Amino acid sequence: MAQLTTGVAAPDFAAMTDSGDSVKLSDYQGQKVVLYFYPKDDTPG
Repeated sequence: MAQLTTGVAAPDFAAMTDSGDSVKLSDYQGQKVVLYFYPKDDTPG
């Protein structure tokens, strides 16, 4: 797993939306994007 560092650009990645579409971070190049990571998804914690 990659480790992100504050101030360093996030690597390009692709993800599926809840409607099944694929989006890439690079699709939003030049725009402000908020990435939110929550490691405890689908856990009782």
